[in-house]
Amino acid sequence: MSVNYAGGCAHVHVTASAEPIDNHECHCNVCKSVTGQQMTHVAFFNHGDVKVDHPEKIKRVPFNANNPDGPLEICLCTDCGAVLMLDDKQGRIRVAVPNVMGYDDATFPKASYHAFWDETKGYAKPADGRPVFEGLRPEFVWPQGA
Repeated sequence: MSVNYAGGCAHVHVTASAEPIDNHECHCNVCKSVTGQQMTHVAFFNHGDVKVDHPEKIKRVPFNANNPDGPLEICLCTDCGAVLMLDDKQGRIRVAVPNVMGYDDATFPKASYHAFWDETKGYAKPADGRPVFEGLRPEFVWPQGA
């Protein structure tokens, strides 16, 4: 398997063998609460394009504390507590947050747009030339689940 991106920690290595299917700056309230960042660079990959070398060392917690039965789970290393990835229980995607999950952020393509921005965020609309949407980009299509 060719590795395009590698992250994780010293105990669990996470690798992606393809380019992201979506790559955005996320402004959602869940990302803000989880990362503490005003906006977060998020890359979605097809689920099968991301591999983990030690899945037995993963602890899973809900991504959204207000929706604990939602589809996304934060995967943490049981040895050191590092955040490894977001995993979709429906088998559609796996998510990398390059600057939080052990990746070299400089190797990722720049996010192509801003997602989940709205006027209630309390800060100016991004004006860096990238499109700004209230959700994911309109042409995004969720992959089929497992």
